Amino acid sequence: MSETENPRQEESAVETGAESVVAALEAAGVETAFGVQGGAIMPVYDALYDSSVRHITMAHEQGAAHAADAYGVVTGDPGVCLATSGPGATNLVTGIADADMDSDPVLALTGQVPTDLVGNDAFQETDTTGVTTPITKANFFADDSDTVGELVGNAFALARDGRQGPTLVDLPKDISNGDSSEVPGEPEPPEQYHYETEADPESVDRAARAIADAKRPVILAGGGVIKAEASDELRQFAIDHGIPVVTTMPGIGAFPEDHDLAMEMAGMHGTGYANLATNHTDVMLAIGTRFDDRLTGGVESFAPGAEVVHVDIDPSEISKNIHADYPLIGDAAEVLRQLDSALPRAPDAEAWREQCQTWKEEYPMEYQAPEDEPLKPQFVVEAVDEATSDDTIVTTGVGQHQMWACQFWTYTEPRTWVSSHGLGTMGYGLPAAIGAKVAAPDQDVVCFDGDGSFLMTCQELSVAVRENLDITVFVLNNEAIGMVRQWQDAFFEGRRMASEYPWIPDFATLAEAFGATGLTLTDYDEVPDVVEEALDTDGPTVVDVHIDPREEVFPMVPSGGANDQFALRGEHL
Repeated sequence: MSETENPRQEESAVETGAESVVAALEAAGVETAFGVQGGAIMPVYDALYDSSVRHITMAHEQGAAHAADAYGVVTGDPGVCLATSGPGATNLVTGIADADMDSDPVLALTGQVPTDLVGNDAFQETDTTGVTTPITKANFFADDSDTVGELVGNAFALARDGRQGPTLVDLPKDISNGDSSEVPGEPEPPEQYHYETEADPESVDRAARAIADAKRPVILAGGGVIKAEASDELRQFAIDHGIPVVTTMPGIGAFPEDHDLAMEMAGMHGTGYANLATNHTDVMLAIGTRFDDRLTGGVESFAPGAEVVHVDIDPSEISKNIHADYPLIGDAAEVLRQLDSALPRAPDAEAWREQCQTWKEEYPMEYQAPEDEPLKPQFVVEAVDEATSDDTIVTTGVGQHQMWACQFWTYTEPRTWVSSHGLGTMGYGLPAAIGAKVAAPDQDVVCFDGDGSFLMTCQELSVAVRENLDITVFVLNNEAIGMVRQWQDAFFEGRRMASEYPWIPDFATLAEAFGATGLTLTDYDEVPDVVEEALDTDGPTVVDVHIDPREEVFPMVPSGGANDQFALRGEHL
């Protein structure tokens, strides 16, 4: 943002710490912030009154954090959320923890009681920096009105640069109200912050030789590929050298799933062919992944015969879960370019590619959809996919619906899959759809939610209506917390404790009460017309999709199991 676009710089009108905070947001190019007003944060909101930053008032602070998170996922720049002290700050915690687990760029600004009351159990006081230290990349307690703007700029830059993640600045009310004439410049991280962009050249050469000598090479693309804007480099490298590509769940969209080399998602509910490829590879090029347990299953059985080349910008991830034979610390796009230049030849992997295609034929992603049985959720996901463009953004909550949305939608572009991965936060889908639509107003946004997830944050529908956001929510309604019920049936002898709802709202009617459009879908022959109507309707639309409650998510690898021992049906567990 230029100085002429910044009204505060035009007027040199920074007079308080709060105005300096807002000036820092403007200098960072922040266009939108999500939040909920309150006493201790009120000076900052007052400063926003004359700001170029658009503020979207959410129904709940958790929704603000999730919306900011999704905004960051879609744009690559930190999403901003605000809340007051005490319960406002603690209500952000789930969303901040979610962003931390998924390395999503978020800047949280929280109000705090005046500094002379800190530690006295004042009204709406919480030790916000203490609470959020384990779940932020960095957090700060502001103690000077003259430096608070620079501090906010530091936090913004830290959320954006290197391994992305959430940062937080706690703003005591007296610091926000205090006198200040400091107009902050563009955000910069603290001087001591450093990260490598290029990997050690000798290590690159060794890794490149290992890849070239591989007979069964696989690329494992994690969310770090997308964070680093490295999808183009990944596609070129894989295609030029004929290497099959498996993704993690956060890495969905990094490589087009309609390409012959695409093996799609691996892990607990990954494709059978992806899991077979990861367990039979001899050299795995893993990029921007932390090898979490949902991906690896039992670490001792993951890729047992493979040498691992691990590319990551964060050295702490190297050999944390899976030993790296060739550690390459640096930016994913830059390191891929280094490997491409260093690779002496493409690996001789024609037979391996044929084997991977054979596995895709032997273990296809398929399901049964008899017309005399209730509607299958996979059918609905595929129908919506066919009716939308390739750049449609999909958000989800967490549970069975999340798995169907990543298994049966074909993702071809990065930043079109927005979900909660590491923390597994039910209720993420709707506020994420709001953040995604604000971030990309010209792209379609579809949310697949479960009835359980939707009930957790459905109040955010009021925000979508108020802001007239054209989002479409498909609630895959099986009247249960479906994934919990599936685990109870598989591992707890069918003892369905607290996983089924004896009564559930009519979600179409609920949507109408909020001022949205509500539709209901129950039969196969209704699917084309209802999907078309939902997508064509302006403003927010909720489709209550009554699906077969018996439908479960497969393939499935039991927790801690070997990925190549996946179950295709319940009796295989």
